[in-house]
Amino acid sequence: MAKIHVLDKHVAELIAAGEVVERPSSVIKELVENSIDAGASIVTVEIRRGGVTYMRVTDNGCGISREDVATAFLRHATSKVREKDDLDAILTLGFRGEALASISAVAHVDLITKTADSEIGTHYASSGGSDIQIEDAGCPNGTTITVRDIFYNVPARMKFLKKDTAEGNAVAGLMDKIALSHPEISFRLIREGKETLHTPGDGKLVSAIYAVFGKEFSTNLLPVDYALGGVRVWGFISSPLGSRPNRSMQNFFINGRFVRSRTAAVALEEAYKGSIMVGKFPACVLHLELSSAAVDVNVHPAKLEVRFVNERPVFDAVYHGVKSALSASREMKSIDLTARAKPLVHPYKPDIVEKPVQTRLSAPPAERSAPKPPERNPEPPRMPLSFSDSAPRSIEPIRPADIQSSIERILDEEPQPVKPILAPERRPEIIVTDVEVEPEDELPTLQKAEPVMQPAAESADFEAPVHTVIGEAFDTYIILQYDNETLMFIDKHAAHERLLYEQLKSRSEAAAAQTLLAPVTVTLDKSEYTAVLANLRVFADAGFDVEDFGSGTVLVRSAPLNLNGADIESSVLEMAGYLEQCKTDVTTEHMDWVYHNIACRAAIKGGSASKREELIALAERLEANPEVRYCPHGRPIYVMLKKKMLEKEFGRV
Repeated sequence: MAKIHVLDKHVAELIAAGEVVERPSSVIKELVENSIDAGASIVTVEIRRGGVTYMRVTDNGCGISREDVATAFLRHATSKVREKDDLDAILTLGFRGEALASISAVAHVDLITKTADSEIGTHYASSGGSDIQIEDAGCPNGTTITVRDIFYNVPARMKFLKKDTAEGNAVAGLMDKIALSHPEISFRLIREGKETLHTPGDGKLVSAIYAVFGKEFSTNLLPVDYALGGVRVWGFISSPLGSRPNRSMQNFFINGRFVRSRTAAVALEEAYKGSIMVGKFPACVLHLELSSAAVDVNVHPAKLEVRFVNERPVFDAVYHGVKSALSASREMKSIDLTARAKPLVHPYKPDIVEKPVQTRLSAPPAERSAPKPPERNPEPPRMPLSFSDSAPRSIEPIRPADIQSSIERILDEEPQPVKPILAPERRPEIIVTDVEVEPEDELPTLQKAEPVMQPAAESADFEAPVHTVIGEAFDTYIILQYDNETLMFIDKHAAHERLLYEQLKSRSEAAAAQTLLAPVTVTLDKSEYTAVLANLRVFADAGFDVEDFGSGTVLVRSAPLNLNGADIESSVLEMAGYLEQCKTDVTTEHMDWVYHNIACRAAIKGGSASKREELIALAERLEANPEVRYCPHGRPIYVMLKKKMLEKEFGRV
């Protein structure tokens, strides 16, 4: 009996459909790309239940003629590629001829189309790859395709779909990328009867960015327009202050197609080196235009990856284009120091004109008058009380004759007995004992330690260990003298971070939070947006009150007490990126990372000066927790330096 046989046509189509149609967003991608290739200027997408039960794509493109409708649903039927050489110059988004055949094999499909030279349109229906009917229909120019009940005949694929919200967000994320790739086309997305995206289609990329990511993101961008080696790079990049904790907002488009390009991403980040902090990443919406013969787009089933004939010109164009944009943003406008200040009008009394304060830089060097000789009884200087007062007087020059007379006067005076220099009053030493610190107290107030009485059985020469805070080095390291034999250097950021981490971890209830006067708006990538909405409980346990604001945006109404306003948005962004990448659903691992994040951002920053009381309090808290030796990232909190080591370095021993 033969073991090798040819598969049935229907089974073969179901297998082939799995390479093209993975989820509802795959269907939307193929249909919208066909609309773009058809020359549409308006594309409307409508989905219900995340696209699982209903999807509809409407465009005003060229349409499909009656005789081509049935052929379009056959496998490998396309109007974009005819010969082998056409694969070397692909200028369209679709070219394989598998989309409509794969979609119709796993769903119910209805198509209504009409060309400009036809008087009546065509209605075509297909279910599971089988033709149902083809008839006349009244419709405008263009094409409308409705897809219902995806995977109705493939239950094994149906169970791998995610929740409706996650599938809908995947479609929304796809539409964001397509809208940014073609700003000349107006795109609309309607989810559950509500419009969530509408781009103007005016051909301006910044308008599409505004519609997709909102005002806050679009106003913090720098323009890029650069050409080198046959590659043109244009679009927008984020300013160094607008850097993000991950790469989710890096969008690259090659000849109007959204791609993931490692070459372009590395060039972008190399150009930002020295402009942003380590561990931060720039955001961008960059279009690359190059010859179709220099790039191969037929290397990935979803066409998300491409290969370049030569990667060097692409890298150089992106690198120098971004570098030029950053350099242009740093150029300061020249300030005319010779310009005269205009008279100031009193805000409450317009009839009073006040004189502006003149500075030494307000007049050119040629107009400066020579210094006047010192007066015998000069009037003591006074602070200007109002705008009408004159500016502070200039410093009078010292003449050589005055210096000589002062020296002669000092030599002629009788020597006065030198008073003994009294030693400054010695401050009481700080005796570090076990201090019980409440978890809620971030920096307990310092109290004077009482002398420690030793038992009579011990030696009379015994002295309790004494920690004396000597000071702070580089605004980062606390210096303590320990037992007159050892110096201890404490990394204040690492120590405070670990103490806060243990404090958060020891609480069984939700972390203490503060209600914000003005909610903080956080713009997310659609995949991160989905992860945040799926893990709202994790944010609540960490002290964040996060709620959905729609269209990839969330509102933060409360945050942990230890975080300041500048760190709230960054914390939410980092947590969103982590939750989006984390495939497991173990809450303990989530919370442990969340505590790391909050503690790191809330801790005292290295390089920032601290008061002496804060240094002492932090040292006491560290002494009260002797098991704390490393920060949550594994770095040591303190190092010890013996006195003998110093004496050895200075040659004393």
